[in-house]
Amino acid sequence: MTFVFGILGGIASGKSRAAQALAGPQGLVLSADALAHEALETPGVIERVRGEFGPQAIGADGKPDRAALARLVFEDQGAGNARRLLESWIHPLVRATILARLGEARAAQVPRVVLDVPLLLENDAQHGFVSLCDALVFVEVDREERERRAQENRGWAVGEVTRREAAQLPLDQKRARADHILNNDGTPQDLQRHVDALLSKLALT
Repeated sequence: MTFVFGILGGIASGKSRAAQALAGPQGLVLSADALAHEALETPGVIERVRGEFGPQAIGADGKPDRAALARLVFEDQGAGNARRLLESWIHPLVRATILARLGEARAAQVPRVVLDVPLLLENDAQHGFVSLCDALVFVEVDREERERRAQENRGWAVGEVTRREAAQLPLDQKRARADHILNNDGTPQDLQRHVDALLSKLALT
């Protein structure tokens, strides 16, 4: 039997690290961000990017220039429309890939799969992934520590985490939806101990 986790938490809470720990060496993490990168480099999307945004959006290697796209999608005038257009090409591919790989994992009896999907709850009406999860896990880190990590690891300005999260479901609501809480205020070793305890509790070790 394959046990499926859905990962929840705030920005810079270490969701990806927690997802890897929950999956373990024999498990599988399905990262929507990683799959979106793959989708961006498929021939059909490359041609759409070239046709919509012009040759300046394509790098010397023939693949979309991520820096140029980021400027178009997040910074330029009319960026909201550009972002929605790009997402309309990429998100269906990501959803299809997650469903296909989850099906393959179940067929292969992979013990644990973790869905690392940003806005898992917010966009559930579009993708329906929550119903595929056996348990939702919230990765808990206080806001000050997440702000510190975002500044240190991502180069973000003070207050950027708070600003971005204002457009998302409040963290207390995400926490309330979770079946289990993982504290990640400490070291990676501390997180692994918390994960091991949860897996033992669920008889998944």
